[in-house]
Amino acid sequence: MALRIGTSGWSYPSGKGKWNGLFYPASRSKKAGTAGFDELRFYAEHFDTVEVNTTFYGQPRAEVARSWVERTPAGFEFSLKLYQKFTHPKMFREQALTRAPGSEGPLLDLLTEVTQADIDEYRDGIDPLANSGRLGALLAQFPASFKDSPASRDYLAQLLRAFDDYPIAVELRHKSWSDAIGDTLAMLNAFNAAWVQIDEPKFRFSIRQNYLPNVEGFYYMRLHGRNAAKWWRHEKSEDRYDYLYSADELKEFAETADAAKQLVKKLYLYTNNHFSAKSVANAAMIKQQLGEPIEGAYPPEFIERYPELKGALTPSRTLF
Repeated sequence: MALRIGTSGWSYPSGKGKWNGLFYPASRSKKAGTAGFDELRFYAEHFDTVEVNTTFYGQPRAEVARSWVERTPAGFEFSLKLYQKFTHPKMFREQALTRAPGSEGPLLDLLTEVTQADIDEYRDGIDPLANSGRLGALLAQFPASFKDSPASRDYLAQLLRAFDDYPIAVELRHKSWSDAIGDTLAMLNAFNAAWVQIDEPKFRFSIRQNYLPNVEGFYYMRLHGRNAAKWWRHEKSEDRYDYLYSADELKEFAETADAAKQLVKKLYLYTNNHFSAKSVANAAMIKQQLGEPIEGAYPPEFIERYPELKGALTPSRTLF
């Protein structure tokens, strides 16, 4: 239970890299007297944790979180992204302008300012997960434009303080944070916050990390893929995550996880290269390298797409 491996998100029903017809059935027709296919239930047969993306795009709702608990087995854990208003104010502001064109000015400034009500709304939304012991960690994912500065440090400290009764992991992407590694670690450690260790295409201003755990409570790693050509320039956002790690590339992370789990109470490793369920394939490959059980049955279409796993996966006859 100390080591948890899963994917970032479980539902990708559209686009070129959709999971339907690969990891999930292509069609979802309901039979009389049945509730139909449930992606989350199926996903939870294969992994014991998932990183939730939807809480980035909108505040979590208690009734939705409650349904997640009901649809997954005991012991399954959800790690949740913080709402974008907390970490991506520019993006939130742009979306507010899209919803209400011409609303620039003091009113928009007021609407985009993080308030205690925003924090309370988020906390209320995740209560069913926290109260049932299903909450993994909260992920504060900051954009590459979030640079180290006195103002940034003050804001980050305020955010960590607001959620200091939850395990919280902080993803920083700009190299200014690793350039001042001592100060960054001192602040994160003061709040028992895990510094998210990430793998992604490296550019001039990308953060540099050593994959070492910084707190004893937990460790948090995210693998985004290495599609440098489409990282900043792409037709669709999903194209950024069109990358399959090779077995050799994954060895570094499997070995890191194996060593880090001896130093921390819990370790989360999420694959975010979700295009065409490549994150599922790579999560299973990491499990295989670590000698962890690969649970659940996989559809023939998935095994055919990822022959690297042939022999390690249990094939299912059908998903229907």
